[in-house]
Amino acid sequence: MVIDPVLDLSLWITLCSVGFIAGLIDAIAGGGGMLTVPTLLTSGLPPHVALGTNKLAASFGSLTASITFYRKKLFDPKYWKLAIIATAIGAISGTVIVNFLSVEFLDKYIPVLVLLTAVYTLFSRSKINKVQGLPLKTTYIKTKQIIQGLILGFYDGIAGPGTGAFWVSSSNVLYKIDILLSSGLARSTNFVSNFFSLLTFIYLGHVNFILGISMGIFIMLGAWVGAHWAIKFGGKFIRPVFITVVIIMSLNLGYQAWLS
Repeated sequence: MVIDPVLDLSLWITLCSVGFIAGLIDAIAGGGGMLTVPTLLTSGLPPHVALGTNKLAASFGSLTASITFYRKKLFDPKYWKLAIIATAIGAISGTVIVNFLSVEFLDKYIPVLVLLTAVYTLFSRSKINKVQGLPLKTTYIKTKQIIQGLILGFYDGIAGPGTGAFWVSSSNVLYKIDILLSSGLARSTNFVSNFFSLLTFIYLGHVNFILGISMGIFIMLGAWVGAHWAIKFGGKFIRPVFITVVIIMSLNLGYQAWLS
């Protein structure tokens, strides 16, 4: 039975609270989408609507983060132009494909993707590069930007959780840039894929605007608090606890989809 999120006040409060926590966690350890997607699914929203609503909510946080990195001169839109275009194309393609997948298939594959992403995030460690600045923009670099943007944009359009972490990890390997530049690229391209995927979901009619905007506002509030906590406490303790919760939620969703 699908719960009506417009009429259920307790559900609205729960999802906004989760949005705040996701924003806080995302600022400290990354991966807030691994919390919001399972929660939206658990609330009773159809998978397509859950993914579309999550894109609306996530766009608030990713826009705020991308503007911050741009103002600090940690993201150069001109240099990453091809990555931006490829990301947008990949996101639209992935979202269109999701629209043709059955509800039953999405119910089964989304928990598996979230679970695998959570495990990867728990055990992965981003390589620290000390090379300052961006590499010379060669044809080889341009090709890598296009391929990376298409793949990660497609993944964000078809699922999404962990996209930011994948951007940081892959950028460290592909371009040998430091963690701040990788993060600037990740946050900005994550907004691009969120936004173009959101536009596609809106066109397809798979977005709950009340929940998406509400969660988005609380994600921004959580991100503001999380940024201050990150400076004061760091994410060494919060990260494993957060990932553990995500794994438990994913296993529960997987059990309901595959075994119940």
